[in-house]
Formats: sequence, C-alpha cells, structure tokens
Amino acid sequence: MIQFTLLTATLFGGLAVAFGAFGAHALTKILTKDQLKSFETGVKYQMYHAIVLLSIGFNFNLDTTSEKYMVYCFVVGIILFSFSIYGLVVSTAKNHKLRFLGPITPIGGLLLISGWVLLFLNILKLK
Repeated sequence: MIQFTLLTATLFGGLAVAFGAFGAHALTKILTKDQLKSFETGVKYQMYHAIVLLSIGFNFNLDTTSEKYMVYCFVVGIILFSFSIYGLVVSTAKNHKLRFLGPITPIGGLLLISGWVLLFLNILKLK
C-alpha cells in the first residue's frame, strides 16, 4: 500500500506539472480567462493532494482500514475533482460541453474533504 501511495503521488504530481504547462502554453489560445482559471484550479488541487499523498506514504504504515480509506479518498477525489474540471473546461472550449461531468466535481471535492478528515483522525491515533 505504501508503494501504491507513493507511485500514485508521483504520477499525479508529474501530471500536474504537465497539465499546468499545457494549460499555460497550449490552452491560452482557446480558453477564456475564467476557463483558464478553472483549469488552473484543477491543476493546483491535483498538485496539493499529490504532495499530501507523498507525505502520507512516507509517514504512515498504511496497514489499517482507516489509513487505506484515507489514501483511496485522496486518489479517487483527485481523479473526480481535477479530471472532471479538465474535461469540463476543455469540452466547453470545444463547444461540446460534457454536462455529466458537472455533478462529478463536487463528489470529488467531498472525497478530498473526507481524506482530510481521515488524515486528521489518523494523526490523532499516532503514538
């Protein structure tokens, strides 16, 4: 579980850098300022939570159910939150808005919040 967490964190971190560069260079020509800001929000949240996953991977044994759920909340939350934003922004810019992604973003946000709550509770358990 530790290796999964660290590998996932590095994958999300690297993708955040790549998506950030893509947004800053390629998408500035096709996105409005508001759309670019939304895209950047997805990139920031992805990077923030990649760093959190690295910290978790280096500081927890990840052998309890609560610790595993914490990791899963962050991983699935990143996918649902950030990637739905990317899809919404790019599809809107291409005039083919993927409306089904709209309700997915807040679910991802709730999972990220759940991950933070579980992190808090797991830190309380540390000895």
